[in-house]
Amino acid sequence: MSGTAVGIDSAVAERPEPAATEPRAQNPTAVRARKRMPKLPARPAAPVEPGAPWIDDPYAHALRTGRGPLFLRRLPHPDHPDGFDEEHTLPLAVERWCAPPDAADTSVLRRCTGSVLDVGCGPGRMVAALAARGVPALGVDLSRDAVKRTRRSGGAAIQRSAFDRLPGEGRWGTVLLMDGNIGIGGDPVALLRRMRELVAPGGLLLAEAARQDVDQRLTVRVEDAHGHHGRPFPWARLGTTALVKAADSAGWILTGRWTAEGRPFAELRRRCAKQPDAQPSISERPHRS
Repeated sequence: MSGTAVGIDSAVAERPEPAATEPRAQNPTAVRARKRMPKLPARPAAPVEPGAPWIDDPYAHALRTGRGPLFLRRLPHPDHPDGFDEEHTLPLAVERWCAPPDAADTSVLRRCTGSVLDVGCGPGRMVAALAARGVPALGVDLSRDAVKRTRRSGGAAIQRSAFDRLPGEGRWGTVLLMDGNIGIGGDPVALLRRMRELVAPGGLLLAEAARQDVDQRLTVRVEDAHGHHGRPFPWARLGTTALVKAADSAGWILTGRWTAEGRPFAELRRRCAKQPDAQPSISERPHRS
């Protein structure tokens, strides 16, 4: 692989934790019960005491078990408390996140150059796959359970916000924003500007867009099929058109876009100091099997 390499500190690149930290075996009766869970109701049931976001909420439990169902619930806007113009909930693909990379993920992995920073790495399937290929890679996630699972799978990860000080700032060859992580913080332009600070001059950002042509700023929470949930947090959803517009505002050049397994992606390159602001022609690259 070509690109700028970043040396990952030994304290960061921790190896998989010992077997004692593995989650306990699931009770077969409980597993069968989960499979029979009803779909999430249109409105939550009785109010549930929220836990700390990303730590002891249903997201953390789903990562420990590798199973859903799990949803992102859109909360009412104070000015419009009685309803929405869209669905209340968005299913989260927990099982896919906890599985090895699929064909769409592989189309992203093939485009990575140099060392790779996976922002919002979740259970770490991308980081582990890169590590198995001998590519220097680091996952960043607020969830300690996501970090633990990434390390157990053979990847390196740290528990930190994307806006915290991170290893190798300005020297990463590629930064990833997968699985809707363009929504982190609820301000895509601010997030994309932060990504520019992390990647090397001329480096890449590979970002996944929403399947729908949307451009939304939301308040959401993670919720399971029983209405248990974590604290509300700001989020955003961007389709490809909105993502490209935000990227241009943040100083990125669109160099490619493609769709694999129904999932749209954009390849963005950080402008070098002497590069003109004019956007070059876009290379539409089909998914390669």
